[in-house]
Amino acid sequence: MQLLLLSSSREGDTGYLEHARAWIADHIGQRELLFVPFAGVAIDWDDYTQRVQAALSPIGIRVDGIHRAQDARAAIDGAQAIAIGGGNTFHLLKALYDRQLVEVIRHRVQGGMPYLGWSAGSNVAAPTICTTNDMPIVQPASFDALNLVPFQINPHYNDWTPPNFHGETRAERLTEFLAANPDRRVVALREGSALRRTGTALKLLGQHPALLFEHGREMQTLTGPELGSRLFL
Repeated sequence: MQLLLLSSSREGDTGYLEHARAWIADHIGQRELLFVPFAGVAIDWDDYTQRVQAALSPIGIRVDGIHRAQDARAAIDGAQAIAIGGGNTFHLLKALYDRQLVEVIRHRVQGGMPYLGWSAGSNVAAPTICTTNDMPIVQPASFDALNLVPFQINPHYNDWTPPNFHGETRAERLTEFLAANPDRRVVALREGSALRRTGTALKLLGQHPALLFEHGREMQTLTGPELGSRLFL
């Protein structure tokens, strides 16, 4: 499989997908990109697709929105590469189930079609969406997702706690998830970082280490060379 899973669409004050253009160019090449905008809730899907097209035009990638296709399943079957953007993960997964696209996407990606995701699009690459940061504004048929990696993903990871904040931290939330699901593992990605999978090789991209959460163990810091051997066991 060929996966590029971004934590976020931006890093700091950079432009949309600007920090990841070199990674995306290397990953997608000159293939035409089929874009899935279903995570967008308060944005028109044509506008969302145009935003992605504008961001990727400097690297010569042409983008087409799946929502414009008369037959979404056929569009995926014929796609050269697929990208799923950020937004609300529950809204995204519900739309995929409603259109019967989960198995179709999984089959094509397992067969070698390049996959690009950011934020919600990275969440759905995991076995389930249960480690998303999003509010469940709709109810998908299942929390089971594309299962393209054997671990959960938590994008936009941040361990900053505001003054006088009395709620759970992100780390505490992930610890709760693992207490209820002790057989799972969670990789937390800070903004600006990404995971790239080629076959069973897994590389961390960006300037920040990833964090690995496992039930009953201390949180561990992961760097690029460790990921393949640690996370595919």
